[in-house]
Amino acid sequence: MRQVFLDTETTGLFAEQGDRIIEIGCVEMVNRKLTGTKLHLYLNPERDSHEEALNVHGIRNEFLRDKPKFAEVAEEILAFVQGAELIIHNAPFDIGFLNRELSLLAKPPLHTCVSGVIDTLLMAKEMFPGKRNSLDALCARLEVDNSGRQLHGALLDAELLAEVYIHMTRGQDALQMDSASEAGARSISSHIDFTTLVLPVLAASEHELQAHAKVLAELDKASGGKTVWSRTESTV
Repeated sequence: MRQVFLDTETTGLFAEQGDRIIEIGCVEMVNRKLTGTKLHLYLNPERDSHEEALNVHGIRNEFLRDKPKFAEVAEEILAFVQGAELIIHNAPFDIGFLNRELSLLAKPPLHTCVSGVIDTLLMAKEMFPGKRNSLDALCARLEVDNSGRQLHGALLDAELLAEVYIHMTRGQDALQMDSASEAGARSISSHIDFTTLVLPVLAASEHELQAHAKVLAELDKASGGKTVWSRTESTV
């Protein structure tokens, strides 16, 4: 499976109000292994960044004056993500900006050329409800070194996100058995005679049966006689 971790930096927060992308970073992963293939571009947004955005990414307007415009690199970006599963932290933000840029060029939205999108912010909220789930917070929680992240940067954030994602989905590896382990398991099981194995049946005591019946009666009373087992018993 080919996955691309993607992040952008922008002039502000609102694509529909004219804010533009100024930086895009992409990192490729194939079969849960980073390949070392990356895409990193600075872009001339043809407008200045808001002061609040400058405080976040620190990319000065003057630095971007001679950088290519999105229209000049759109095909390069689309080619890089073609057919991949995109993994983005707070995906609606980045996808919204990319789709806005594509619409200005009369190109179809991003989902038409990728296999899907995973939002790691949603993943994190499900895994860690009620906790801070920013990229920095996840790095600290999952022990991913982000000491080099003084300001937001698209490529660095994409690289950190790749590490965070691996940690968040680490349990997937436990479901995979290599051929050597599988062969070993088959070898062990082949020397065990399961036909002689007798499993003991432990019956509940009278006291346990009475306690169980009492709990069921209380549940039935609390539900106003709507428990499934009471309706089933009445039809038998």
